[in-house]
Amino acid sequence: QKLATQLRLPPGYLLSWGGSFENMERAMRRLRIIVPITIGLIFILLVASFNSVRYAALIMLNLPLALIGGIMSLWVTGQYLSVPASIGFIALFGVATLNGIVLVSYINKLRRDGLDDSAAIMTACTLRLRPVLMTALVALLGLLPLAFATGIGSEVQRPLATVVIGGLVSSTLLTLVVLPVVYGWFEERGEPAHP
Repeated sequence: QKLATQLRLPPGYLLSWGGSFENMERAMRRLRIIVPITIGLIFILLVASFNSVRYAALIMLNLPLALIGGIMSLWVTGQYLSVPASIGFIALFGVATLNGIVLVSYINKLRRDGLDDSAAIMTACTLRLRPVLMTALVALLGLLPLAFATGIGSEVQRPLATVVIGGLVSSTLLTLVVLPVVYGWFEERGEPAHP
């Protein structure tokens, strides 16, 4: 941006960026294609698994909840969106989706077993709290050393770990609060739960 405003090249000259910056730009262009495809595939698999677009959309709600923490963690640590951070978001989407599947599938099971909506939601949140927390905690503790790395390669490890850790914190906490509330809105009284 500084060069664009301050540098005046004579006619016939041009400026091009090469090296690692050029490689990063190329990788970011590819990620702009890969990330939407990944999210689309996750959605298709969820629809196939739950036989419901609504439940798939409900579980996909975890992705923005994970994005909040990932972006905030980059901002707090003074890092920027790089290729490793983008890859961290892809990994984060997988764990956030898994947490949503664990919760929604158990709510559906309880509803099929005869509990009403609110009782099924409360029971599922209570009984699935430990598995959801354990899933997040294992990934979080595994990536914690990378977040504080300072040696060779830390410029790749730190953004990836920072995104996943921050996203897991927000996704896990908000999954246990927002997802049950939205589930209650999605369901009509007496509607049978899908498998």
